[in-house]
Amino acid sequence: MTTPAPFLGGETRVVNIGLSLFAETLAALGVSVVSVDWRPPAGGDRRLAELLARAGDEAGAKPVTIADANRECLRRIQAGTATLVGLRPAREVVPGLGERTVLHAGPPVTWERMCGPMRGAIIGACLFEGWAKTPDDAVTLAESGALTFDPCHHHRAVGPMAGIVTPSMAVWVVENDACDTAAYATLNEGVGKVLRFGAYDRPVLDRFAWINRELAPILDGALRRAGGLDAKTLIARALTMGDECHNRTTAATSLLARELAPHVAAARAGDVEKALAFLARTDHFFLNIAMAACKAVLDGAHGIRGATVVTAMARNGVEFGIRASGTGDRWFTAPAPNVTGLYFPGYGPGDASPDLGDSAITEAAGLGGFAMAAAPAVVQFVGGTAELALDTTRRMYEITLGEHETFRIPALDFRGAPLGIDIRRVVETGIAPAIDTGLAHREAGVGQVGAGIAEAPIACFVQALEAFVAGLPA
Repeated sequence: MTTPAPFLGGETRVVNIGLSLFAETLAALGVSVVSVDWRPPAGGDRRLAELLARAGDEAGAKPVTIADANRECLRRIQAGTATLVGLRPAREVVPGLGERTVLHAGPPVTWERMCGPMRGAIIGACLFEGWAKTPDDAVTLAESGALTFDPCHHHRAVGPMAGIVTPSMAVWVVENDACDTAAYATLNEGVGKVLRFGAYDRPVLDRFAWINRELAPILDGALRRAGGLDAKTLIARALTMGDECHNRTTAATSLLARELAPHVAAARAGDVEKALAFLARTDHFFLNIAMAACKAVLDGAHGIRGATVVTAMARNGVEFGIRASGTGDRWFTAPAPNVTGLYFPGYGPGDASPDLGDSAITEAAGLGGFAMAAAPAVVQFVGGTAELALDTTRRMYEITLGEHETFRIPALDFRGAPLGIDIRRVVETGIAPAIDTGLAHREAGVGQVGAGIAEAPIACFVQALEAFVAGLPA
């Protein structure tokens, strides 16, 4: 029963802030109590709290405040378009891609520091390009300094897992007309023993060659005949059909195939049956398109002075890196996290590489782990429960500045996906962005061994906040 409190004019109702022990004690005494899970900003770290105070919404170069800059950043993301216009050899469209340049996922990394799956994918790429005849020749070439290694993000590109892009590889071309940006991504090979997970044996390379030299021209012709496709709309539709457009793109791939199939058939170019059969069995095929779409949109919101919104998250298997709109092209990095997830038969945590890939660009745009509530079935692939999927999305609202006007989640009464990761909110709350991801074997040549969920290291966001505050006007 509720304790009377005559001196207060009625019964006692208590709001408890902080330690739950007090609330539990009062409840045991029959006192009506509401417990608020309050924690001090930045976990009580005084230095970080002072940085957060300096980066308050009203700070900035007057008359433009941080709040104004962030509103403009979100406006550009919301207004961004993502039109899939074609497939071209990377050398024809990717800016700055030299003939012996190898693009990779994540922030910069040298051959000497690369993880096993990234090295394996580079070996496969050298064999595919004809730069080497054997894996040993490819390793010798990489060690010789004859290849230039650079992040995909430095060339308007993104790549899943190892993320390797070389001149002869076909890339999707996605255009954001609202901000006059474009982005590029390779074609998805499916799951398992594939090049992007570091495999490079003959069946892997034969399939990879077919995808790039035969499938790509078929799909490019179909896209051109269709006049391009609105990838943003396809993503929005897929979210209402059970995808989160990172580790689950079953609906999006089906929608893509349905749009392209009539044009593939009408063109009568190449092996139509084989092309459509590949799309039908490759549920992850749309992933790379979603990545390029997110990259094109987020690049349009990058470089806004005073904005604290994250515009890229990427991993190379050694480091996890982020970029923020208001801190330019600088990477803020920390050791790549391990992934908690489900493993294919015969494999376990000791076999897996730390997290890698540019695919976290989807989370930065409100998809993937941020939209898990739209795709509860994804937990059958990455681990966890349907309730975990809902809770993950709800938690991501605490570190974002808005909700996506186009990407909506049916399970949350069509609430917009969490959008605009704020470096300040991550530091203040201690809540790490959630990323659902694949698991590559730590050794070159093996391939995928599972899938799971990783958390971005908070240290990246602390570094970004420090740099951001250092750049504010005195």
